[in-house]
Amino acid sequence: MLLLCLITISFSSAQSQNISLGSSLSPTPNGRGLSYWLSPSGNFAFGFYPLKDPQQFLVGIWMPKTLEKVLVWSANRNGPPFSVGSFVTLSRNGGLILNNSQAQLEPIHLNSLPASSASMLDDGNFVLYNSDSRAIWESFDSPTDTILSGQTLSTKLSSSVSETNHSTGKYQLIMQTDGNLVLYYLVDGARTILTPANAYWFTRTQGKGDAVTLNLAQDGHMYLLDSTGSNIKNITNSQDRRSIYRARLEPGGNFELFLQNLEGNGSSLVWSAANDPCEVYGLCGFNSYCTLMDVTPTCLCPPGFVLIDPNGNSQGCQRNFTGEDDCRVKEGIQGCMMFPMENINWADNAFDILSASEEECEQACLDDRACMAILFENNQCKKQPLPLRYMKRITGSSVKAFIKTAGQNSSAGINGRNKGEHQKILLIIGLILMAFSIILVLISSFLYYNSRVGRHYQKLMKQVKNAPNEVNLRSFSYSELEKATHRFNQELGQGAFGTVYLGSLPCNTKVAVKKLEKVIEEGEREFQTEMNVIGKTHHRNLVRLFGYCNEGSHRFLVYEFMSNGSLASHLFKTESRPDWFQRVGITLDIARGLLYLHEECVTQIIHCDIKPQNILLDDFQTAKISDFGLAKILKPEQTRTYTGVRGTRGYVAPEWYKNQSITVKADVYSFGIMLVEIICCRKAIESGAPEDEVVLIDWVYNCFEAGELEKLERVAETEGVENKRLERMVMVGLWCVQDDPALRPSMKKVVLMLEGTVDIPRPPSPSSFISSS
Repeated sequence: MLLLCLITISFSSAQSQNISLGSSLSPTPNGRGLSYWLSPSGNFAFGFYPLKDPQQFLVGIWMPKTLEKVLVWSANRNGPPFSVGSFVTLSRNGGLILNNSQAQLEPIHLNSLPASSASMLDDGNFVLYNSDSRAIWESFDSPTDTILSGQTLSTKLSSSVSETNHSTGKYQLIMQTDGNLVLYYLVDGARTILTPANAYWFTRTQGKGDAVTLNLAQDGHMYLLDSTGSNIKNITNSQDRRSIYRARLEPGGNFELFLQNLEGNGSSLVWSAANDPCEVYGLCGFNSYCTLMDVTPTCLCPPGFVLIDPNGNSQGCQRNFTGEDDCRVKEGIQGCMMFPMENINWADNAFDILSASEEECEQACLDDRACMAILFENNQCKKQPLPLRYMKRITGSSVKAFIKTAGQNSSAGINGRNKGEHQKILLIIGLILMAFSIILVLISSFLYYNSRVGRHYQKLMKQVKNAPNEVNLRSFSYSELEKATHRFNQELGQGAFGTVYLGSLPCNTKVAVKKLEKVIEEGEREFQTEMNVIGKTHHRNLVRLFGYCNEGSHRFLVYEFMSNGSLASHLFKTESRPDWFQRVGITLDIARGLLYLHEECVTQIIHCDIKPQNILLDDFQTAKISDFGLAKILKPEQTRTYTGVRGTRGYVAPEWYKNQSITVKADVYSFGIMLVEIICCRKAIESGAPEDEVVLIDWVYNCFEAGELEKLERVAETEGVENKRLERMVMVGLWCVQDDPALRPSMKKVVLMLEGTVDIPRPPSPSSFISSS
């Protein structure tokens, strides 16, 4: 009877902003009729949060309108879960008390001042007030793993163990007293002394201010303020003021900012501290290295090591040496060798540093029982003991890494000193065998494929069949895709190489299925290019490729479905045109995606066809670059290429038509044309416009020179345009479309200019080449 009474009281107050003394909450069996206090808008709730077990609960704050019930704060997170019979009471003594089913009382807040009332506010803050209506405690002052729009962090965030275990995990984001915001990996839990060796991300703001705080504004702008209120660093830029943002230290160790969808499922990732998950320390155990398989971080063992736990790869690796392991060559006992690990690095823990050549460095490690690996750079040899920590793939590093591994049997006379000669012999033998194999393959191919088309088709087919293994994508059968698309009955659009259909996979996952319909040569090349390019890339501003179909004459690519279609379908239509703030966000999304392709991929990629039709929008208006069918991949040592004209008229850079070498600056030009289209919400060339406005880039420059940018606002027919940002975006666009590629900024510089991080000099007049191309 008492339980029923308490439940009745709690529901009667669920919609009230003011919570009076004596109010209580209690969960009910099977998770039905949970008791909680709502904020006035209903966007946030305080009370008993259901766990996976329907009989267990946390006391916390969450977003009840979201399908995933996003938890943003919890009380007593390291204590046992609560069960039926537990209570939360705003006691008549003025305390907020947890009462578990064993009748053990524990205060949620540690404040000697009695409370007179409480409120669950619309910003996600739960507040206790005294009799003077002054706040004496609030959840915003003691965050767990999340901060919300309007919240300030002056202490730390601690990750959860996992998505289902909300106890304190192994990562911390600390707002240090020296002004530096740092992400740490807790190697040994809370007992770990935080040292620079365990930090994997930081803002480099130490010494730049006193009492520095991390602030998350209502518009998604995340920044650091000192005690005087001065901004010492912008971490993210302003987004949409009408949305709710949350920044969370994820269980996997990444600190990420999300735009939250309150009325549906999911949230949109706006920013991540670590762009590559492998940058986070501790994902892989000792002596194992982190690498991306498709988009998933995977832990692998280096040569000479095996997994400690064969059923999982997060526990690290151990050495698999047998018998004597000091590498002394004796009869019947294995020796050792130094195995090079390309593009691998780890946290330096040298016990000895020598000045030596590379060969001398290897030999010094072979002669030292304590040395298990070396890092070599600029004739500096660093001997490393076990364990090797925080190993990961890293591109472009000048440091060479070597691992000591078991070598050949000593009876063969192979040790560290003569392995070079042995390797030369093996190389010569290998080359001879390879040459012989190639001759046999050529002869067999000539005899079997006696037509030019047959030879070419089979060569391309072989490349395509090999591509899935390289990128680890899912292989779909034609019947699966026919079923998923209901016999291809809903067309989403058409591109240069084929038609795109809407499909639905199991679990109601919507996908876009692209059918390649051109002639064999073009279709195979398109298929091969997109498989190799998109399958090996991962960025929040690139459309993700899920899989492929390569069955008989059927060629399909399966992409994530972008519910809001292309940018072109909205930008040039008044009724669905994105507002100014959305267009600013879209511009930054595209720029960051191009920056990834140009500078952050293992292989530099020139997209070659940047235009609004190839920019797709998801549920949250996040822009993603699509259609890599014309992409040009550069080898690691390349910065430019010569190729036939690619792209779409109006967006093609002048150098394509001048038979000049093509660099990433060709994409910068296309981006510049599209940027002014985004600003003005009209196409680059409009024959029906007044004569002086037909070529958009020329008209924009004339308006800029005359100080009449308000004309562009009138063309776009949008309100809320920020004059300074409008001028900045116009100047960026004018620099991007300079006729001389050397004058165009890199995409990294473009991002910095759009963000307002660097000053933008006054641009010269661009060429009118577009009008004659």
